[in-house]
Amino acid sequence: MRYLSAIVATLVAAPLTAQSIDLPPRSANAPGATAILAGISELPLAERESRIIAEVTRGNVPSWNRRWVPVEMRRRLGSSTVKVTFWVLPDYLAIGSDDDWFLAPLSPQAATRLGDLIGASLPTPLMVDAIWRSATVRIDPDSIPPSEAMVTVPVFVEHQEMIQARRNAAGITPGTFVAGHKKDVVITPRLDSLPGRVAIYGWHRPDSIPIQPLHTGHGNGHVDYSHGIRLVRNVVSLDGMEHELSAVLRDPMLAQLLSVEGPLREGRYPWQ
Repeated sequence: MRYLSAIVATLVAAPLTAQSIDLPPRSANAPGATAILAGISELPLAERESRIIAEVTRGNVPSWNRRWVPVEMRRRLGSSTVKVTFWVLPDYLAIGSDDDWFLAPLSPQAATRLGDLIGASLPTPLMVDAIWRSATVRIDPDSIPPSEAMVTVPVFVEHQEMIQARRNAAGITPGTFVAGHKKDVVITPRLDSLPGRVAIYGWHRPDSIPIQPLHTGHGNGHVDYSHGIRLVRNVVSLDGMEHELSAVLRDPMLAQLLSVEGPLREGRYPWQ
């Protein structure tokens, strides 16, 4: 334990933060997902994502996807075992009302921009594995044959309907901590030498093996129906002491608590 204490002493402890995402209440006049999708279906990517970010930041998200849920791991650090806790939303980024909602794929730079506005980040592949293991319910993946249309809103909606059919069949209520139904947009040290790419990982099978190994083959303008944005609170707890997530990921020793690839120099996608 002294080994861990000596390392964390070099970091600035983060203040305790609320257990709900910092957004305004949803307006009674806010449009549901059906109306939003009708308005963005034909927009270019940048305009579409600006509209989605605007809806989120004005509070147009379901009440059940606002609370942070803890994910715990025990990781070896030298001769010590460290209890690592980080917090995520119970589902992928959703826009709309409690009853009329949509899981919105975003480019990594748009997801980072949104995270900067609300104090959140994207996960590493190791964190995605831990989220899948910790989820209350795991939803089997559904795929759609590859085509040029896979990056369009109508195909996003088609995939949402497939996910919803599984949820309905299993009696999964909104707000349940779920995983497995989307590939995650992730952060990885690979991006330090691959600017302009997007890293995706996940879509776990029931045997815990991801259909999608860590992949950086697409440019960061590629956003398809399978991509999910799982927001992670910018705070991580190490043996009960809270620290900034980005500082832990940059630290040469502590990074191994959240990544199997070593420290992340940046840990974010540039959007400015």
